[in-house]
Amino acid sequence: MTMPHATLALSRSRQDYLKALFALGDGNARVTTSQVSQRLGVSAPSVTKMLTRLAAEGLVLHSPRAGARLTASGRREAIALIRRHRILETFMVRVLGLDWADVHDDAEVLEHHVSDRVLEALDRISGHPTEDPHGHAIPDRKGRIPHRDLRPLVDVPTGERVTVREIRDRDGRRLGRWKQAGLVPGARLRVKAVRPLDDVIELEIDGRALVTGRAALEGVMVDRNARNRNG
Repeated sequence: MTMPHATLALSRSRQDYLKALFALGDGNARVTTSQVSQRLGVSAPSVTKMLTRLAAEGLVLHSPRAGARLTASGRREAIALIRRHRILETFMVRVLGLDWADVHDDAEVLEHHVSDRVLEALDRISGHPTEDPHGHAIPDRKGRIPHRDLRPLVDVPTGERVTVREIRDRDGRRLGRWKQAGLVPGARLRVKAVRPLDDVIELEIDGRALVTGRAALEGVMVDRNARNRNG
């Protein structure tokens, strides 16, 4: 059975809340008001008011103390929006030739206005991609997203060789820096050294050295099962 497409009758604000809950709760877990407030840049009272509305509409389960999580209907809507966003990003990079670091904000705008018919055409023209330019899996038409066992690059110990799979950041400047350094989906790298006292990590990427702080690598996700050591 084909997954229902995003309900365009939902306001952009409602759609943004559903996507935020999905991202923060990894699809199913409960999320606090403060987490949503920080992600969307709105006040906590405004978050509470919107979550109450979404709960009344059957899209969210919400209680002030326990937090909020998506219902089955809310999750379907969120996944449909994520599919839209990632197809749009892929189209802009593959077909329009835009830089992968600059497409997130444009996709955020367009995902609320592109019709289902146009979206399917963009998907076809882009070659029915399974991943967006940042390595995120694109949900299929039935709303299925393949499970990936990933871990943050900052948690990889010295000596391991890993493969970058996803870039989890919406800041174009950070994305641009990662691309310049070779931290892109599919890149193979080795953790040469971890110096916790100095808050520094040394990497080797395609024969090039990169020395940087842990905070500068937050959002780079690698395969959890790739644990080949070569000191």
